[in-house]
Amino acid sequence: MSGKRRGNEPGAAPVSGSKVQNVKLVLLGDQGVGKSSIALRFVRGEFTENSEATIGAAFLTQTINVSNVSIKFDIWDTAGQERYHSLAPMYYRGAQAAVVVYDVTNTKTFQKAVSWIKELKQQANSQIIMVLAGNKADMASEKRAVSREEAQAFAEENNLIFTESSAKTGMCVGDIFMAVAQTLAKLRPQSAEPEGKGIKLGKDAGKKKDGGCC
Repeated sequence: MSGKRRGNEPGAAPVSGSKVQNVKLVLLGDQGVGKSSIALRFVRGEFTENSEATIGAAFLTQTINVSNVSIKFDIWDTAGQERYHSLAPMYYRGAQAAVVVYDVTNTKTFQKAVSWIKELKQQANSQIIMVLAGNKADMASEKRAVSREEAQAFAEENNLIFTESSAKTGMCVGDIFMAVAQTLAKLRPQSAEPEGKGIKLGKDAGKKKDGGCC
């Protein structure tokens, strides 16, 4: 996937009279975990079963409204191949948020996600909001390799927003970006306060229920 894509979902336009806050967000993770699929599901409501690997990075935008503030996400969807790793810093440099994606059916991709988190802590903006997202949760019942408990424990230890999602079904994809937007909205008047502990997507986030997250 390449090129610039703009969100055209109903309600994506800024609320009349509301403030617009531009947020640079980067998607990181191993090849094949579904970063591009998450981006396209969020921006265009689409899913392609066999999408081509991203070369370098792709740029998309989408706007959502939180607390009378329109958050315009400038999304950099980075390539997961190792040969593009050296390019990642120029995409996450200056980013206010990062979504690090792994595949819940592949342990190697979780290990890579852990590596990305460590790199961000060392090199990215110290105030960056980080999300750990376990994608392909629609396959978890049959092929799960990374336990939810292990991933959630890591997220809590590192002050990360955490969820499991499915770009294929759309489950929890919007919640990833909404959680970032809500965190930003809360931090705007309290920017001088120290960072809080890890954030979960709701009290029962991740528990399978009708209309809820996986």
